[in-house]
Amino acid sequence: MRNYIIADNQELTRFALESLLKTYEGATVYHAFDRAGLVALLKEHESSVVLLDYTLFDFADEDQLLIVAERFNLSSWILISDELTPQFIRRVVYLSHQFSVVFKDGPMSEIREALQAANRHSRYLSQRALETIITQQKEGETSSILTTTEMEIVKAIALGKTTKEIAAERFSSVHTITTHRKNIFRKLGINTAHEAVKYALRAGLVDPSEFYI
Repeated sequence: MRNYIIADNQELTRFALESLLKTYEGATVYHAFDRAGLVALLKEHESSVVLLDYTLFDFADEDQLLIVAERFNLSSWILISDELTPQFIRRVVYLSHQFSVVFKDGPMSEIREALQAANRHSRYLSQRALETIITQQKEGETSSILTTTEMEIVKAIALGKTTKEIAAERFSSVHTITTHRKNIFRKLGINTAHEAVKYALRAGLVDPSEFYI
């Protein structure tokens, strides 16, 4: 019998993953909706397979994710996301053998192979993940410089403004701001708004006293 923890805040994905896991004989499926809930479940079921959408979860950064994985070193993790930065994939893969990586827009066969690998306590990297790592190695660690518009959007994100609020202030569409946000995250090699805040503080885009008001 193997325990599985679905840590994905997208309802459709949760349903699809649970339906798939129910075809595995003896599988017990649990759901975690935040990091605290995930840790609590891992305390009870240390050797679980965790199916995580990192970009939609409340991990502050990859360091926090790696700490939790190391704490529960009997667990296996399958990262299933729409998009992960090359730097993130490379770091997580190099620092821990607990992580498999697939993408939500990939074929179902990849998720099945990742689950089979996790059940053998081995790792699976999808073709896209492998290509991402190889490309990132060739290009090196240099990030593109943000445009003036992108820096303004990073500042707005750091000040806690939502995509809708930023769009209204800039007389832009939500789609346009979402595209800018994806480009910013890609250039900076980050995955979460929390990491954008840290970048904005380090870059001096926001004053710490202003930020903590």
